[in-house]
Amino acid sequence: MSQTLVAFHVNGHEVSVQGDSGQSLLDVLRNTLHLKATRMGCGQGACGACRVMVEGHAVAACETPLWSVQGKHITTVEGLGTREAPHALQTAFIEEQAMQCGFCTSGILMSAAALLQRQAHPTRQEIVQVLDGHLCRCGAHNRVIRAIEKAATQSAAA
Repeated sequence: MSQTLVAFHVNGHEVSVQGDSGQSLLDVLRNTLHLKATRMGCGQGACGACRVMVEGHAVAACETPLWSVQGKHITTVEGLGTREAPHALQTAFIEEQAMQCGFCTSGILMSAAALLQRQAHPTRQEIVQVLDGHLCRCGAHNRVIRAIEKAATQSAAA
């Protein structure tokens, strides 16, 4: 595979990565940039564990080739908020206890954040539709929906 230099922004920081043309964004995020919160699940874009935002849209990082993010802005869960200033979704997930094992949580958070960016007051059906692309076996679905609804309400009040 041919090597290429790709420059892009991750969580507000400009980075340049030398990688081969077939390398996935997920591989670069986890193994080159050491952003480990984005998970490797199925490797086929079906489980949602690897979702990140690229230009404000939730995408499966495992299926996103490195070359395709040239010049783009990427947000991972590490860039969503901080301990000192958490994102409304992070606060709501904690308050609603909307996770158990946590493996799928970063992907769900990224899809929910993308939803809230484009739709400040999503309906319950819109939330459920966004979550449809995520596999979670913990049974926290109702708490996840409540947390996203709560974050939307808190964001609107802020």
